[in-house]
Amino acid sequence: MNSRNRVLTCAVLLVAVVGFAGCSKKKTHDTSSLAPSLSGPAPTAQLTATPTTITAGDQVVLTWRTTNATSISIDGIGDLPSSGVKTVTPTTSTSYHLVARGDGGSADATARVTVNAAQMAVAVPQDSSASSMTADEQFRASVQDIFFDYDAYEVRADQQGQLSKAAAYLAQNSSIKVLIGGYCDERGSNEYNLNLGQSRANSVKQALVQAGVAADRLRIVSYGKEKPFCTESTEECWQQNRRAGFTIDR
Repeated sequence: MNSRNRVLTCAVLLVAVVGFAGCSKKKTHDTSSLAPSLSGPAPTAQLTATPTTITAGDQVVLTWRTTNATSISIDGIGDLPSSGVKTVTPTTSTSYHLVARGDGGSADATARVTVNAAQMAVAVPQDSSASSMTADEQFRASVQDIFFDYDAYEVRADQQGQLSKAAAYLAQNSSIKVLIGGYCDERGSNEYNLNLGQSRANSVKQALVQAGVAADRLRIVSYGKEKPFCTESTEECWQQNRRAGFTIDR
């Protein structure tokens, strides 16, 4: 009897061990489903600095543009809108690093600015043509119109350079106040075009504010389609009328 009991006991223990091993295998989980997944299109990022080489004390205009991003920032500057311009004054050579994050991942862009040490000023003859320009002529040469697509008020990518030039000039001439006028082509009602012109002027104002120009130096007005620059019913003419224009606000 004792021998039979020992056999039965060993059999029971063997079954228990096999059963436990089977249960242990069943508890193994596939963790691959827990890995983070990305949804949505991947972000894109562009960043430029104008100019890329300066003398200490000079200013640089940063221009950026992103797509498919919900969070945009530049190291040392902070959070930013999806596109815009900003004037900075680096004291040493700097690499500005932009990071754009979205549901589809992240993207980054870098713009390098080289800062040279200021040199001792040397007296040189002034350019007679530049010195003979009036304040209005200097303003018109540096702050030029921004053009828009049909039925749109977002600043186009090909107009960012012009906007950066205007921001740099206004940063160097802080006493100048500016009137920004919004214009439209002849298509659409008077009321619609007055609203569109207002949006265009405000879009340019906000971009200049982002670049460091004080908001209280900028005033906007909409002229709608009432003051066209060109009166022909052609696309070339309509493009001239879709603009934000600048004048010194006296």
